Amino acid sequence: MNRRRIHAALQLVFLALLLTPILFGSNAVGYLENALSDICVQIQDMIPTASMLLVVLGSVLYGSAQLFGNAEIRAKGSVWATSCITGAILGLIIATVAPDILGQLAGTPVNC
Repeated sequence: MNRRRIHAALQLVFLALLLTPILFGSNAVGYLENALSDICVQIQDMIPTASMLLVVLGSVLYGSAQLFGNAEIRAKGSVWATSCITGAILGLIIATVAPDILGQLAGTPVNC
């Protein structure tokens, strides 16, 4: 019985902690716009760099796989390199389209 009361009390405390920002928050829309803007900035900073690294990694994988005489290793290296290049292209597409999508979610243009 004592454990149930402690459990119920902890649930109430956690519920109060979860509801406090919602009940006392003054401008939730502004917070959403700021959060989406921050996400957009992070996407614009991170994805082009990751895409460049994927291109370099793909070229290294392809070149190192071609050094081996085994056809199976060369085929796997080609597949891995193609996957890296495809990931880089998709990343650049995401970085290009993300501001528009995040702007639609926010309802206003997002500053990146």
